[in-house]
Amino acid sequence: MNHDMTVPCEEGLINLRVGAIIMKKGKILMVGNDSADYLYSVGGRIKFGETSEEAVIREVYEETGVKLDVDHLGFIHENYFYGDAESNRGKLIYEVSYFYYMKVPEGFEPVCMSMTEDDHEEFLRWIDVNDPIRYYPEFFRKELLHPTDGVKHFVTDERVI
Repeated sequence: MNHDMTVPCEEGLINLRVGAIIMKKGKILMVGNDSADYLYSVGGRIKFGETSEEAVIREVYEETGVKLDVDHLGFIHENYFYGDAESNRGKLIYEVSYFYYMKVPEGFEPVCMSMTEDDHEEFLRWIDVNDPIRYYPEFFRKELLHPTDGVKHFVTDERVI
């Protein structure tokens, strides 16, 4: 029971993913790698047998070296997009992500400890929500300026119809 929750479906894939909202001093911690021209949230795929909360705690630890606790679920995001990693390039992916606000202690100093599924070294970067760099999910730009305690649902669809 240690397999990522990625399931082939017709010519595409279904992913179940978690993302961490790690904010400190008005900035959010994002991840990048040398093969992508954008940043993305700390997080990754849920493994079979895990809850989404267990997965986000594990992913944060794997990517930052620090075990953070969950504050609350902030967003559920359904996303249709075409893959850009070597293993899924051009495939249609339907991904459901659970984004959790994390409790960030005052002395939190992350150290990147992760690689992409295609063995590209990742790096961590603190950015302002309004930073013009391309990052995902895009709804963070607006939503993280006015966080709430509730859960919001978003749908993004990049399919060519």
